Amino acid sequence: MDWKRKLSSRKLWIAVAGLISGLILAFGGSEAAAETVSGVVMSTASVVGYLLAEGLADSTHTEEKEE
Repeated sequence: MDWKRKLSSRKLWIAVAGLISGLILAFGGSEAAAETVSGVVMSTASVVGYLLAEGLADSTHTEEKEE
C-alpha cells in the first residue's frame, strides 16, 4: 500500500474531519468545538501533505543526481 499517497489525500483528511466533527456533535459537543477540531485536522492535513510532497520531490531530485 502506498502510505505516502494515502496520507496526502485531501479526501481522506476531509473524511476524518467530518467523522470527528460528527462524533463531537453526536456526543453533545458544541458546534464551535466541532469547527475548531475540523480546522485543526485540516491544518494538520495541509502540513502532512506538504511534507510528503516535498520529501517525494527531494528523493526524485536526489535520484536524478546519482544517475
